[in-house]
Amino acid sequence: MENKVWKVPHTFVIVFFVVMLAAIVTYFVPVGQFETKEITYSDNGEEKTKTVLDPESFQIVKDEQGNPVHKGTDLFEAGGEAGFLNFVFEGLVSGDKWGSAVGVVAFILIIGGAFGIIMRTRAIEEGILNVIDKTKGREILIIPIMFFLFSLGGAVFGMGEEAIAFAMILVPLMVALGYDAITGVMITYVATQIGFATSWMNPFGVAIAQGISGVPVLSESPFRMAMWAVFTLLGIIYTWRYAASIKKDPVRSLTYKSDDYFRKDMSNHDLNVKFTLGHSLVILTIVAGIAWIVWGVIEHAYYIPEIASQFFTIGLVAGIIGVIFKLNNMKVNDIADGFIDGAKDLLPAALVVGMAKGIVIILGGDSPDAPSVLNTMLFGAGQAIGDLPASVSAVFMYLFQSVFNFFVVSGSGQAALTMPLMAPLADIAGVSRQVAVLAFQLGDGLTNIIVPTSAALIGTLGAARIDWGVWAKFIFKFMLLLVAVSIIFIIIAVSIGL
Repeated sequence: MENKVWKVPHTFVIVFFVVMLAAIVTYFVPVGQFETKEITYSDNGEEKTKTVLDPESFQIVKDEQGNPVHKGTDLFEAGGEAGFLNFVFEGLVSGDKWGSAVGVVAFILIIGGAFGIIMRTRAIEEGILNVIDKTKGREILIIPIMFFLFSLGGAVFGMGEEAIAFAMILVPLMVALGYDAITGVMITYVATQIGFATSWMNPFGVAIAQGISGVPVLSESPFRMAMWAVFTLLGIIYTWRYAASIKKDPVRSLTYKSDDYFRKDMSNHDLNVKFTLGHSLVILTIVAGIAWIVWGVIEHAYYIPEIASQFFTIGLVAGIIGVIFKLNNMKVNDIADGFIDGAKDLLPAALVVGMAKGIVIILGGDSPDAPSVLNTMLFGAGQAIGDLPASVSAVFMYLFQSVFNFFVVSGSGQAALTMPLMAPLADIAGVSRQVAVLAFQLGDGLTNIIVPTSAALIGTLGAARIDWGVWAKFIFKFMLLLVAVSIIFIIIAVSIGL
């Protein structure tokens, strides 16, 4: 009798049951709200303002009889309200073009479409075959070099969503070199999040958190630089060892079957295929486009709307080159077909982004000055942390930020919601505000590697054709290692009076 192998549920199924749990919670946890205030802080000599919650202003909302209000979730709501069965639509249309969910959904689909055009030219495949031919015996060096560069990108300018596009290039390369799609995700997205979490200057995370907490922006950089170096080295060693084991026995990979998509694509070609001028121009377009994106992010704080349009431009130019040079016998209509096919490939990832946002909507949203169950959960956790000894409080701050990141994945959004509460609580618990910021950035950044509510993660997994359940099964051990090292760094920070 064969043993039945437990199959990890589909990402949609997991999100559905989390939404169901959130709906049940709304019947037992009362809604609460904070008042907000404007604060100013200095960032590189520039004065900035941020709307944050007032930690002393929390109140449970009560009815006319003075009883706490429980806004239990109905099965269905009309008039654009959020009932349990409304969560998919309401999640997909929530937010704006600057963030989750509708902006991120559009971002993912446009990037998918742009790379669909690029893939139609076959320039990526020919380039990969060319790299394989020229790096025989030295291909293992690609892993530490790429991991280092992506981690640096996450640390310096908060790289995250951009990893989706890079995964479309590097995942097929990793599979072609005898590794797997998981290796491709590790050296792109995971590396960016390790850099993001341990950064000394990330403008979307640590800089905002320090400004809100009232500590000098970009202060204590040497400690964070050392932390970034340790975490990045840890990630490189882990990925390198894993990749080597897969190279020896590819069948061991959890994505061995799904990687067939990339293997079959490569098996139709041999290493004697000519890498033509047209292919070179497409690759040059991608490199120039990425340089344009990096410049825009660093110099002008380009975000989702600008970056999506930049990727669309890259795809369009690549398509025109493909038609002119007749790459893969391309015609004008193939540009449109490539865009459609590419967007279609990332449609499941885009849908997950909207569905995951539905979890927050069911809990009442993430606005601090609107009544919600999420605000009550935030306040309750904050109160519990404040009563513990210094080192324990700091560790629990980190664990709380990690859990809270499931609901609010945005680094700047989570900073605005949690740091006004955590900073004064740190004072009460005898923990420095700098340590509170450290707990925030580690909790916020590292959990992006596993939480299914992270649009960038789901987009990258979609590009790599990895189901979230399979990814969670693989990354769980590495996450435990990251948590353990994070706790060690937090305890060190407390003990040296950071």
